[in-house]
Amino acid sequence: MDTERHSSPRHAVAILSRGDAAARRETTAQNSRFVRVFEALAAAGIEARPVIYDEGVADAVRDRLLAADGVLVWVDPIHQGKTRAHLDDLLRDVAAQGPWVSAHPDVIVKMGVKDVLYRTRHLGWGADTHRYEDAGAFRTEFPSRLRAGGPRVLKQNRGNGGQGVWKVEALPNTESVVRVLHAQRGSMPEDVPLEAFIARGEAYFGWGGCIIDQMFQPRLPDGMIRCYMSGSKVAGFGQQRIKALIPPPPEGPDSPEAQPGPRIMHGPDAPQFGALRRSMENEWTPGMMEILEIDEASLPVIWDADFLYGPKDATGADTYVLCEINASSCFAIPEEAPAAIARTVDRRLRLAQAAHAG
Repeated sequence: MDTERHSSPRHAVAILSRGDAAARRETTAQNSRFVRVFEALAAAGIEARPVIYDEGVADAVRDRLLAADGVLVWVDPIHQGKTRAHLDDLLRDVAAQGPWVSAHPDVIVKMGVKDVLYRTRHLGWGADTHRYEDAGAFRTEFPSRLRAGGPRVLKQNRGNGGQGVWKVEALPNTESVVRVLHAQRGSMPEDVPLEAFIARGEAYFGWGGCIIDQMFQPRLPDGMIRCYMSGSKVAGFGQQRIKALIPPPPEGPDSPEAQPGPRIMHGPDAPQFGALRRSMENEWTPGMMEILEIDEASLPVIWDADFLYGPKDATGADTYVLCEINASSCFAIPEEAPAAIARTVDRRLRLAQAAHAG
């Protein structure tokens, strides 16, 4: 951990997460799941305080955030039926009054949604990707695309935990029935009328605004690589054999055989991911920033890009296909990441202080 102490005036940041009344009473820096982040910030000379959010205490939360120099936010897009709609408005208001917020809701809307897969599809991490702007386009365009190109993966624009992510596969000898599998844990394949599935998906055009359609990656069973970023620099990697969108074994979706493997964490210098790190830092992240019009100082202090293995290239090396970016609530994280977060927070707070002084 970076233990460098700073002689500048002590900054205070709030670490914001969602919780109930018991969490508001009992959460401390020492018993929080973010304890290592609290420790790294303290070692960098930054005072951090836990703040627990719920819509019913929004005014009190706003007051606490306004008393901080900065706010680090760990709140999922969807949690037990609740969205971030009210929280995002609150965070925009707080940021407008002075405290620095990461990730700012306006940045999440650009990079932490599935639409980023479409907007950045021409970067080296892209694949065969389409966007349905409304229910009419979805109903008109999706059936022919499914019949022409093999299995597709449909993704609602905002979500987490596999919610609103579906593998859709055409069946032989029929165009009216498709096989679908939801990415949420415990799901089973279903054969459903295509019209019924399309009607089911139309609900995703509400809060999310669009549906993203990607080609299914056949190397999905080889696992997923999560590239953790702090600002524009790699902070580590996580490697995991996932089971989402893979039909469960005969033992069923709740059997041990159907569960994902452990996420194996690696530091930023892991040699097996050297090529991925170079692409992320030197090509893909700068390219994304240009396309989305995000400057480095606005990138989240912690975010991740999830990659599936694409087809091997002409030399036999792995390629990578982006399947989502998480910018709202990126956790758990590698052991090297808290120190990287602290360094990024320190830089951002100093920049904000200099801007205010100027």
